[in-house]
Amino acid sequence: MKQTVPQGLREPGTRKRPERSWSRRKTGFRRKAEEGYLRRSENPPASAVGSVNYLCISAYSYPMLAIYNAGAALYRSFGKASTTMYISIVSNIVNVVGNCIGVFLLHAGVEGVAWPSLISRTLSAVLITMFCFSENNPVQYVRSWIFKIDGELQKKILRIAVPNGIESGLFQLVKVALSSIAALFGTYQIAANGVAQSIWTMAALVSVSMGPAYITVIGQCMGACDIEQAEFYFKKLTKITLAFSIGWNILIFAVTPPLVGLYALSEETKRLTIQLVLIHNVFNALAFTFADPLGKGLRATGDVFFTTAVSLFTTIVVRLLFSIILGICFNMGVIGIALAMGIDWTVRGIIFWVRFRRSAWKKCHVI
Repeated sequence: MKQTVPQGLREPGTRKRPERSWSRRKTGFRRKAEEGYLRRSENPPASAVGSVNYLCISAYSYPMLAIYNAGAALYRSFGKASTTMYISIVSNIVNVVGNCIGVFLLHAGVEGVAWPSLISRTLSAVLITMFCFSENNPVQYVRSWIFKIDGELQKKILRIAVPNGIESGLFQLVKVALSSIAALFGTYQIAANGVAQSIWTMAALVSVSMGPAYITVIGQCMGACDIEQAEFYFKKLTKITLAFSIGWNILIFAVTPPLVGLYALSEETKRLTIQLVLIHNVFNALAFTFADPLGKGLRATGDVFFTTAVSLFTTIVVRLLFSIILGICFNMGVIGIALAMGIDWTVRGIIFWVRFRRSAWKKCHVI
């Protein structure tokens, strides 16, 4: 059976399939991005050119992501999260089918992966926007309000959105820095870290999925000025999240050895992967509940600047600093980076829990 290898991943000396040119007509933005890269590199590798093409096409989908996220947030706010789930299922099916067609049938290389992503995101944005105009919703889009400017309301929205955006941007920069640190270690450590991160994503599902629940429930309580109910659901949601997170992380760690066995890794790499998953799951089960979902609940009360400042401090100072100290200075490698991540969550979780217990969030208001 012949196997098609995407452009940029083909071994030297192998005959290349003819690819269709899907990018002969390029927009000014895309042309400038490629020319800027070529000016810095006279002979760029095929994988790098493919990366530029993928990024340029993906950039077209960012407005669609913004439209979808706005509509999805509206639906979650009045408790219809199942709608966004169905839209996500449909768009992911479209994306997967499109990838198969683009790569294996049309032989379009990285563009055969990028264009289906753009199409699926556009489909999600269109569907959620159509649903948001439905008169059956307790809150709905109104055509005359779409381009209406309300300065006071926008200031209140941006007071929450801008700090969150800054936090997310700096967090991504720290992730790039940590990837650079991880690249300093041996090949087997880089491989183990990559495999472990894919398992970490599954282990964090409970806490990550509970974040929107905090935002919706606590936000509704605070919107109704019912502080007592907000405090009650803070405690209840935290107990639920902690209990399910502990059980889920134990389950994921139990299936980690057979999962790791599916990868073509050396025994040393497999052992290191299991150690990384163990470190992550311990901190994820016990500390991440307080560091992330609880923090989202505090943001829902309007306590935005404090939570953002704490998150930035623990991410930049605690995680990055301890990654350098443990990973490089103490020669612990990726184990040190994983421990630094756990320390970050622990410090942040303790601060957020103290903030919640002291009831400072009760004095905050969003609107």
